[in-house]
Amino acid sequence: MPATILRRCGRRARRNWRVPKHSETRRLPYTPEQMFDLVADVRRYAEFLPWVSAMRVRKETPDEALADMIVGFKGLRETFTSKVTKARPDSVHVEYIEGPLKYLHNDWRFRPDGEGGCFVDFNVDFAFKNRMFEMLAGQVFGAALRKMIGAFEERAAELYGSSGSSRSSAHSAA
Repeated sequence: MPATILRRCGRRARRNWRVPKHSETRRLPYTPEQMFDLVADVRRYAEFLPWVSAMRVRKETPDEALADMIVGFKGLRETFTSKVTKARPDSVHVEYIEGPLKYLHNDWRFRPDGEGGCFVDFNVDFAFKNRMFEMLAGQVFGAALRKMIGAFEERAAELYGSSGSSRSSAHSAA
């Protein structure tokens, strides 16, 4: 089953510059549990997400994680600390704690599609503290986001097969 993409992209003005915001729904051939396991397994992000050079999980339970993500892009390197709230198998919410952002709202929702796959609802809204970073992010936001979402899809195909038929191998680490 090919991915079906429904996009709602937008930007809104803040203090005379543009702030990235994005909402997207994709229909994928994987179960909500499989996609939840993939997204909730933050320890493995450096293995497949572009620009993520390292992850450090400070604390983790089945319902929450506190993690540092080190991101590098074109000579810039920043560390983001986030609290990840996991509601298996329905959602993953990322709450920004510390780093170069003013705020970050990131939500993943996983809904069965009635055919063995699922709909993945992805929403992200953020603003940098530094105006230069904000302008840079605005210039590359669309391409960077497509690359990162694509990396999650490629990882799902790698873990679960292109049809999503095998069971989750990421669950034990989530």
